[in-house]
Amino acid sequence: MTVSLPRTAVLGGSLAVVAALALSACGAAPDNASSTTSGGKSAATATSAADLGGMDKLIAAAKKEGTLHIIAVPRDWANYGAIIDGFKKKYGIKIEDESPDGSSQDEINAVTSRKGQDRAPDVLDLGSSFALSAAQQGLLAPYKVTSYADIATGQKDPQARWYNDYGGYISIGCDAKRVKTCPTTFADLLKPQYKGQVALNGNPTKSGSAFGGVYAAALANKGSFDDIQPGLDFFAKLKKNGNYTPVESTPATVEKGETPISIDWDYLNAGYADEFKSKGVDWKVSIPSDGQYAQYYSQAINKDAPHPAAARLWQEYLYSTEGQNLWLKGYARPVLMSSMETAGTLDKTAAAKLPAVTGTPTFPTEAQQEKAKTVLSSGWSKAVSG
Repeated sequence: MTVSLPRTAVLGGSLAVVAALALSACGAAPDNASSTTSGGKSAATATSAADLGGMDKLIAAAKKEGTLHIIAVPRDWANYGAIIDGFKKKYGIKIEDESPDGSSQDEINAVTSRKGQDRAPDVLDLGSSFALSAAQQGLLAPYKVTSYADIATGQKDPQARWYNDYGGYISIGCDAKRVKTCPTTFADLLKPQYKGQVALNGNPTKSGSAFGGVYAAALANKGSFDDIQPGLDFFAKLKKNGNYTPVESTPATVEKGETPISIDWDYLNAGYADEFKSKGVDWKVSIPSDGQYAQYYSQAINKDAPHPAAARLWQEYLYSTEGQNLWLKGYARPVLMSSMETAGTLDKTAAAKLPAVTGTPTFPTEAQQEKAKTVLSSGWSKAVSG
């Protein structure tokens, strides 16, 4: 559920201002002959595990490569730490995680600037609007994971270049020890007692989570998926009355009390509540009733991945029962949640801990997201400047 978002955000949701990535790199891409099976089939062009002779052949090819490059993936984001550790333990493949607090746009920039280099990212975790953009640029490899058919039609690219994986709702996190009465709606955020306390997780022109925050604010102020302008107007008003702070929320700013109120994905805010309880932070989480906005993050494979077999095996792991339940343990709602519930493979204990929400979520279309991004690109700086 995302948009051009930094992991540090989203456009999808992440943390403090992200330092620019050093995107120039040396080194030629590895010889993908190592990813070719005994039958002469190449992982670089495989569109399913079956193309390589099945999962066992894919696993063998990935182990032969021995490495997976990921980017903009924080360990404390939706339980990614456990997912990374689980993959490494299961397959014995080394994972190199670059710029964990990077954004979705940073990921795309790394793909384009490092084409043909062995430092290019193998896989991408993108806000949905960024996944659409990457596909349009011809950067993604079509690949159908084993559970592809179980992913709802509206949550995947017909050509299997990307598919949604995990998501949640925009929520309001609040440090109850620093804020006398925690806000629970967007309307509350305009109250004078929250002066200098309201933050976003990133810049909405680059970050998925911040993008979602503005979209949710639009829905709370008579906007729609076709009209994000009321969300911009809301933050302009929040800035004008002194409540908005330009400090982008991260685990560090939350722990230090620099961003006592944070508009972010519910799974991140819920994770903070767990993470900082032992440190004396009483972090409350609520999904605003006046602006319910849900989004997924999408997974994709770099068309020119230096480790194509490992990239495809990573996708298989993320969409396996094990991987999907690990998202759930991180308070994120996995895209296969409904089918797993029907199959009896869903972790019911983890599901019961999800932040409460009512109603059925709806999602913006590709055209609506592109329109919203255009509006934000031209108006965000003006809305919160001064």
